[in-house]
Amino acid sequence: MNKEELMSAYQSVFNSTGEEVYFSPGRINVIGEHTDYNGGHVFPAAISLGVYGVYGARADQTVALYSGNIAGEIVEFALDDESVESGDRFWANYFKGMIAYLRQTEAGKKINHGFNLYINATLPSGSGLSSSAALEMLIGTILNDEFNLKIDPVAIAKMGQRTENEFIGLNSGIMDQFACIMGKKDAAIFLDCNTMEYEYLPLKLDDYEIVIMSTNKEHTLAASAYNDRVRECQNALKKLQSKLDIAALGELDENTFDEYSYLINDPVELKRARHAVLENGRTIRATEAMKAGNLAQLGRLLNASHVSLHYDYEVTGEELDTLAESAWANGALGARMIGGGFGGSAIAIVKKADAAKFKEKLAKIYREKIGYDASFYDAEIVDGTRRI
Repeated sequence: MNKEELMSAYQSVFNSTGEEVYFSPGRINVIGEHTDYNGGHVFPAAISLGVYGVYGARADQTVALYSGNIAGEIVEFALDDESVESGDRFWANYFKGMIAYLRQTEAGKKINHGFNLYINATLPSGSGLSSSAALEMLIGTILNDEFNLKIDPVAIAKMGQRTENEFIGLNSGIMDQFACIMGKKDAAIFLDCNTMEYEYLPLKLDDYEIVIMSTNKEHTLAASAYNDRVRECQNALKKLQSKLDIAALGELDENTFDEYSYLINDPVELKRARHAVLENGRTIRATEAMKAGNLAQLGRLLNASHVSLHYDYEVTGEELDTLAESAWANGALGARMIGGGFGGSAIAIVKKADAAKFKEKLAKIYREKIGYDASFYDAEIVDGTRRI
């Protein structure tokens, strides 16, 4: 969508002129799944699919939201309203939580009037490409800019995680928000979620490209087994802490985990912890492979990640397994599910020259096996949330 179309849409909804247009990207994660809340490493990148927002100030204390993707009404609430919405208004919680936590800061006291916000997403909801974090970073960046709060973007990312954890009730980590707001064009972010240290690494894939494959099976993480996985990992960590001085599973290497795994006397918790530890190691090795230009090793590590998410973490399901396994059988250098799982999306590293035939082949396989269509997206790696 271009700026003129967005401003025109704002005008038609609110019968006034919008002031600024912003864009907040979704994200893919090359590797490092379910490691963020376990204090491990992740390797995400911001993508050109995302959420646009048109902002306009109001003189009163009302916040008015309208989504161009939903044929619904304008959602209105008071600036100081911290109640949790439900039903058709649930999506407003991503904004309400961020507004509440921003206003609790000293700088956030400057947010002293309401506003209108028109949003329109090119990022499919429930696709596993982090539409919720894109919304959180959109409103966080808009309010930071428009009220001149001068809050550090990493602090805004942490408020987004808090919105998920405390306001909405999903025990997710920091990766999604961090990737959305801190993204850099043509680079992925190697982030240590334990220390918050990070570096940008160029996504140099030579003759290959990343294909995003959506199952079109919407997942609702807060209503899924996501929180169960967090709890199971926490239980395993507590048992390991009886002998080890660690604060997170991400601090363990594979050998140390192997030596002390007998402490986890629960078969399910053992599998969950094993994924968290080995996936962290895979992520570190994947970034080393990327630096060395060893794309074959990178691909193998992506495949191993999916296998671990299938058997140890048990978050894939038939749809994601069909996409990943079909990609392996049809020329992909590597493929795996991304996001929380239970639906959503996968990625595949495919030769650019073969990408069109690859998508055509996988679409046919998926349709025949699952009974409905998958969607395929080409997305550029872009900068994080910003004013247009």
